[in-house]
Amino acid sequence: MTSNREKVKQFLSHFSGTSKVLVIINADPDAIASAMAVKRILWRRVSEVVITYFNKITRPDNLAMIEYTEAGIVPLSDVDKSLFSKFVVVDSQPDHNENFSGIEYDAIIDHHPLSCTDGAFVDIRPDYGACSTMFTEYMRSLNVKPSAKLASALMLGIKTDTANFTRQASSRDIRAFQFLYKYANMNIVTKVERAYMTESDLDFLGNAIKKRTIRDNRAFYHAGIISKPDELVVAADFFLSIAGVNWSVVSGVVDKKLIVILRNDGLRKGAGKTAQEAFSKFGSAGGHKTMARAELDISLIRKEINRVNQKALTQWVVERITQTAGKKIE
Repeated sequence: MTSNREKVKQFLSHFSGTSKVLVIINADPDAIASAMAVKRILWRRVSEVVITYFNKITRPDNLAMIEYTEAGIVPLSDVDKSLFSKFVVVDSQPDHNENFSGIEYDAIIDHHPLSCTDGAFVDIRPDYGACSTMFTEYMRSLNVKPSAKLASALMLGIKTDTANFTRQASSRDIRAFQFLYKYANMNIVTKVERAYMTESDLDFLGNAIKKRTIRDNRAFYHAGIISKPDELVVAADFFLSIAGVNWSVVSGVVDKKLIVILRNDGLRKGAGKTAQEAFSKFGSAGGHKTMARAELDISLIRKEINRVNQKALTQWVVERITQTAGKKIE
């Protein structure tokens, strides 16, 4: 197995002092922290590093993280890609979202299951709970001491993606967390974690609770047309806390795409595999054992079920999950 020191040397070999690097992310805490780590690792080794994102950021904890860690990320729509010579994607892979397409990547670094190797440098480790853990190991192998803000961001990335070490966590994630704890500003971590929900999120969750459907220990809710896909995540995480519920599936339509968020308790068939089997023919779908996401083309769904109103989509999602979710692993 290649050591972290060798891996990071291979990564650095793809850049020079004149390189202008664009790091493209689907922004969430783990992706933001990982991109910040790329910027730190390449500091004084390249001409420029810019971090850009393409998704709509609405969750208050994510916005707080960007503010307090001074992540310095900019929307992809504001970036002229022709000004950059090197491209990096972290905490995702180019085939995960159409916004990654049309670019030849110099580095792909991720902890999700391998789905794409079209990069000059590829490091995919699905046995890691967070991409932030990988970058913490990279920095340690280079003897790089993280700043308080970077250490705080990486801690938040690990805590978020492992649900405070209760989901998809490994001993590597714990060791990385212990290392970062020495350098992090816990006031930043606390401020970000407390900024969890807005009044709008609370209203959405209240409606989801009222209109939920629970069938065979699976909680379902379809929200119809929405403007903030992050609200689906809030509801999906909450539903899994209901006694007796072992699957949570929450969906909504955003910009003519059906977004489906899946959560499960880790004792049954993997959520990522279920998402792929249920939805991959209609768009992008995948994730981890206990959490997954699908972004589906409404026009493709319409070809199968003719109507895509709220009632029809609700029934369709329930049926697809019922057919593919499987049984508890004994």
